[in-house]
Amino acid sequence: MVQIGILLLLTSAARTVPAAQSAIDVEHSTIRIHVGKSGLFSAAGHEHWVLAPIAEGALEEGPSSSFSFRVESRQMKLEADKSLSAGQQAEVERTMQTQVLESEKYPDIRFRSTSIEPASQDTWVVHGELSLHGETRPVTTTVRKQENAYVGRCQIKQSDFGIAPVRVAGGMVRVKDELDIQFSVLPASISQH
Repeated sequence: MVQIGILLLLTSAARTVPAAQSAIDVEHSTIRIHVGKSGLFSAAGHEHWVLAPIAEGALEEGPSSSFSFRVESRQMKLEADKSLSAGQQAEVERTMQTQVLESEKYPDIRFRSTSIEPASQDTWVVHGELSLHGETRPVTTTVRKQENAYVGRCQIKQSDFGIAPVRVAGGMVRVKDELDIQFSVLPASISQH
């Protein structure tokens, strides 16, 4: 009788062991953010792509899937833009760091999944919490597996995180409140093979 009880306990424990969590390959994973423009004279402004390198993260595949990452806001940079001079690009990055992200005050941007639901083969709906600029808000995105990477996109509003979109020329040219975020995440265990 004792042996059956131990066997049941071991079987139950084996079923509840979570899937192995692996680190994210930060060298080959990418997060890109499209910053659009609006306003009466928006043709005079520039749209930008911002690169947000992942500092660390973890991905757990299997029945209890989870995903989390951290970005150091100071490391975010504009993607090379031939329409901007080196001085203009430096000024845009300075504005992004000091006025928008306030990266000295808010050095980290974090995401952690709260649930992951299968949508179809190799596609999932990921619900999670994004912490940015001292605010944490729910975010939902669809993620699909493309070769060995998990790719997707989502939109957030800067104002939801207490960020006032940049305005110039008395508001005649301004950055859109909505940001389009695109990502491709590769588990480190795959890239090491």
